[in-house]
Amino acid sequence: MVGKVYIVGAGPGDPDLLTLKALRAIEKADVVLYDRLVGDEIIEMLKRMGKELIYVGKNSDERGGRRQEEINELMLKLAKEGKIVVRLKGGDPFVFGRGGVEAEYLAEHGIPFEVIPGVSSINSVPASAGIPLTHPSLSSSILVVTGKDGVERWCESILNGTLVILMGRNNIKEICNRLIKAGRSPNTPIAVIENGTLKNQRVFFGTLKNIADIIEKEDLKGPTLIVVGDVVNVAKKINSVNPKIVSSL
Repeated sequence: MVGKVYIVGAGPGDPDLLTLKALRAIEKADVVLYDRLVGDEIIEMLKRMGKELIYVGKNSDERGGRRQEEINELMLKLAKEGKIVVRLKGGDPFVFGRGGVEAEYLAEHGIPFEVIPGVSSINSVPASAGIPLTHPSLSSSILVVTGKDGVERWCESILNGTLVILMGRNNIKEICNRLIKAGRSPNTPIAVIENGTLKNQRVFFGTLKNIADIIEKEDLKGPTLIVVGDVVNVAKKINSVNPKIVSSL
């Protein structure tokens, strides 16, 4: 029998910031593949639990592409042996990690998997220092970038990067029109997620030019989050394996 892989976010390092769902996955894991950015205290906790640990972190001077191939092949091998595998990643697995790449690989090889979000350093570290990322009178937006890119690329984020929009359901048509007017392609993929992470989660896919018409036909009442960018297409690739993703297509 084929096992299962859990792609788990370990949070910013403090064991108390591991989610209950992450801990439950770890408790039933046969083997844990962990990254360099997983906190030392969490590693010590895993050792006390008697878990089989395999370090798969990448060094800054290492070729990430080749190392990722090795990690993918190891996940596949262990899962085919019938093992429950936890792929433990620092922060959140889908934020500046290769969790999306790993999910695609598992989907392509027919391996059951589940993504367990983690507390991201993006919000947790500033909060721990008393810094609010948004404030009613000071800031209503957040630009998240990697220091490996130049400032010039940051400036192009609205046209080429991923946009995450909160509380935009009622203004989605205007938002899309303004993005197109600003220079974003009308064919840019977009997803509207209702009741994210809950049992009644729904995800609707479209493009900037048609998503407003798609949403208008649906009775969306729960909280929504909108994602704009090419990364939306990744969800379509893993849709057949991850039952929590429900496409409107």
